[in-house]
Amino acid sequence: METIFFQVNKEPTMQPFVWKLRVYWEDTDAGGVVYHARYLNFFERARTEWLRDMGVHQAKMAKEDNTIFAIRNMNISYVMAARLDDELEVSVHSVEAPGARMVFKQDMIRCSDQQLVASADVSAVCLKADSFKATRMPAWIRAEIKNAK
Repeated sequence: METIFFQVNKEPTMQPFVWKLRVYWEDTDAGGVVYHARYLNFFERARTEWLRDMGVHQAKMAKEDNTIFAIRNMNISYVMAARLDDELEVSVHSVEAPGARMVFKQDMIRCSDQQLVASADVSAVCLKADSFKATRMPAWIRAEIKNAK
């Protein structure tokens, strides 16, 4: 079994992919602080844009390869609050991609002061789109991830 491996730890093991976003009213509670569940959206969008940047379009993958990704596990460390109008950089910087799963390390940094806002360890699995049964990741996607190193 071939394994593509990028060590998952505190240090980036690949050129980080960075996606910028701005915090809007819809992302916050009444006090202007980002609602905790919105961090999941921000991390998800960065992973999706990382895949898209490598030519992996998930709708096309589902249709042509009968394969989708599903989150199996996510651990988020909330370090400090993000607030209304903050500009954030969300990175994907370490990826392990053996067989049917991917493990990501992500960070969220506030642009104005370069402070870590949150970090996430995410495990995603490949599933058959028509049955939701585990399947190996298509070889062409694994090759793209390997090249991202």
